[in-house]
Amino acid sequence: MANTFSPFILFSLYFTIFSIFLSKTIDGFHTKRFVQETKATDNTKTLHFYFHDILSGKNPTAVNILKPSGGSISSFGSTMMIDDALTDEQDSNSNIIGRAQGFYSVASQSELAFLMVMTFSFTEGEYSGSTLSIVGRNPVMNDVREMPVVGGTGKFRFARGYALAHTVWFDASTGDATVEYNVHLLQDGVSSVRKTDYKKKRKIKRHSITI
Repeated sequence: MANTFSPFILFSLYFTIFSIFLSKTIDGFHTKRFVQETKATDNTKTLHFYFHDILSGKNPTAVNILKPSGGSISSFGSTMMIDDALTDEQDSNSNIIGRAQGFYSVASQSELAFLMVMTFSFTEGEYSGSTLSIVGRNPVMNDVREMPVVGGTGKFRFARGYALAHTVWFDASTGDATVEYNVHLLQDGVSSVRKTDYKKKRKIKRHSITI
């Protein structure tokens, strides 16, 4: 038994020593390190707007890009790509404040529930140029659905929270719908951000090991 394992043990010992020696003899560099100064305050915000999902007409804002296989009755797997208008009022002709861009898929075989992956991109008002990202389950037959806000950009950096969706209008013949959104956010306040780009060479002593 000893003769069988001795070569393996010896190899393992040499490999371990070689790894330690190699790690000790490499010069390290830190590149493009970013230093951030943050202010430890939290802000809460609530956004209210309407989402218009249009499947009909010559210029639909939601198009089917993946159909279910095997003629599934539940439409499981069906996927829609969207570029839906966001307005400040329920009327679809009211002021457009942004777009909802992404996709939703039928993710349940037992009920009409979507997986929503979309970004609210704001183009008007205080938050113009900023975005919020939503990823979550949307059981559309429920009166109110809750989905998480997973992040944002611009004025919504470090944002987290949840979105409440409520369908206020639906056309069963076309599939067109208007959905009211109330988005509740908790955001870490950032007073300033300083970015420092530098290289720092770290010198490490070389060690030799003799057995």
